[in-house]
Amino acid sequence: MTPSDTTAPTAEETGWAGIAALYGELARFVPSAVVRLNRAVAVGMAEDTQAGLALVAELEEQGELAGYHLLPATRADLLRRSGRTKEAAGAYRRALELVENDAERRFLERRLAECRSG
Repeated sequence: MTPSDTTAPTAEETGWAGIAALYGELARFVPSAVVRLNRAVAVGMAEDTQAGLALVAELEEQGELAGYHLLPATRADLLRRSGRTKEAAGAYRRALELVENDAERRFLERRLAECRSG
């Protein structure tokens, strides 16, 4: 991984495969659900949204992150990226039920509005 992989000007230009690999390694040493969620994001960006969604589904089944707003927010983002806006809207609504940070709430509300208008 080079510095340009982590400072890319756009998400599309980011070295997601390298980031996913690094999260895979980190998970070996820090086997937390949050690390696995971050890896799901990177895999979803590097490979395809379905691969990321499969990892999110595993985390949902395990239940460790049941009250964590970033779990449904991640699901929502991957669904939105795959064009499944109706499902994404439901996941954004769930994330909004859990979020406590006002800035994150506003971001999620904007994404939900995009799903409704798209």
